[in-house]
Amino acid sequence: MTQFTSFFSRRGGEAEGSPSVGADSAGAPPFGAYERMLALRYLRSRHSRWLPSAIAGLSITGIAVGVMALIVVMSVMNGMRDEMISKLIGVNGHIFVQPIDTPLTDYRALTDQLQKVPGVTLAFPMVENAAGISSPQQQTGALVRGVAESDLKRLPGINGNVKQGTLEHFDDDVGVVLGQRMAEVLGVQVGDKVSILTARGAQTPFGVTPRLKAYPVKAIFQSGLFDFDQLIVFLPLAEAQAFFDRPNDVNIIEGFVAHPDKVDDVRAEIVQQIARPIMLTDWRQRYRSFFDVLKVESDAIFLILAIIVAVASLLIVQGLILLVKDKGRDIAILRTMGATRGSILRIFILTGLAIGAVGALLGTALGVPLALRLEDIRSFVNRVFDLNLFPADIYHLSQLPSSLDPHEVIGVAVMTLCLSFLATLYPAWRAARLDPVEALRHE
Repeated sequence: MTQFTSFFSRRGGEAEGSPSVGADSAGAPPFGAYERMLALRYLRSRHSRWLPSAIAGLSITGIAVGVMALIVVMSVMNGMRDEMISKLIGVNGHIFVQPIDTPLTDYRALTDQLQKVPGVTLAFPMVENAAGISSPQQQTGALVRGVAESDLKRLPGINGNVKQGTLEHFDDDVGVVLGQRMAEVLGVQVGDKVSILTARGAQTPFGVTPRLKAYPVKAIFQSGLFDFDQLIVFLPLAEAQAFFDRPNDVNIIEGFVAHPDKVDDVRAEIVQQIARPIMLTDWRQRYRSFFDVLKVESDAIFLILAIIVAVASLLIVQGLILLVKDKGRDIAILRTMGATRGSILRIFILTGLAIGAVGALLGTALGVPLALRLEDIRSFVNRVFDLNLFPADIYHLSQLPSSLDPHEVIGVAVMTLCLSFLATLYPAWRAARLDPVEALRHE
């Protein structure tokens, strides 16, 4: 306290006729030099000017951990959403045209019309049916899609993702293209044969009989979407039409657009240009429930982690209350020397804000690089400790995605500062209300 006494003495006695300490303090601008000096002094340890006190250190650590966790988890949730959208609409299309009243026997003309719509980058007819698929080792369910070779090569989820075999002569050499996960389940490789079974076979006097046919595995792909790699089987379009008794029609036409977020504009053009009765849906309608669940999870996790930051901010309340109690004598002396209640209030507000700011900066400095290198860290931990963090069969992705949003990082930092400010109000008010006579009476 001696240094503060000399500080006020120098200010009060600089020259004859100068204003008193009380007047000088009252007339000083908010958050002046001596208020900042005292606030920083209360943050430092008594044994080292470069280390924070134990109370401040705990508060800073709690806030930093909360901010870091919030940045990392929100980045993962953003990455999962972006990855899911890119994979789903990369292999499943953006718009879907299905027939109403009459079968799509005019699918070739309708496909040509779709490809001429502004904004549509790719449209192709497809036969899609559920079926069973088996090998000598195993059997499972599949979604069989009949697609022409030229269209299959242009699919974003397939183009460049073939790991074994080739798509060349797909139409001529009648065979199947499997996802890597399905190939692992069935225990097959390129060249092995699999059998496809459908309950909708030939019509006989005894009813409809199942149809079973063996095909060689021509290629194996890995789209990066676990469910897709485990479910989808591609057949040549003509072969799928024959196998599922659709010799002259298809049951769906898929289309890709240049800007999936602006699919409404394309839909309006399609409705205007196509007179045939069709049922038109887009990727948002098909996967609405999935992305709604993902958004609810993201909001819930944000709320939970925000509560963690709020709990960490309560450490500021506790720490400042203890600090006010510990510095009661100093506060009383400052008041008797002319420091106003507003000045004392600002000192402790500055102390709490400094704790929140340092915690937010430290949490951001740790959380941003961690979010950017999360997949590398996961791979390293799995390799060193022989673990399986983020298994693909549960999270439906082969890698741990992370997408850092600068606006969210700034929002988390601002939220932390606001919570820190609110946490300082009560302890600072208690310090400002401290009666100097009562405080010094017990010394």
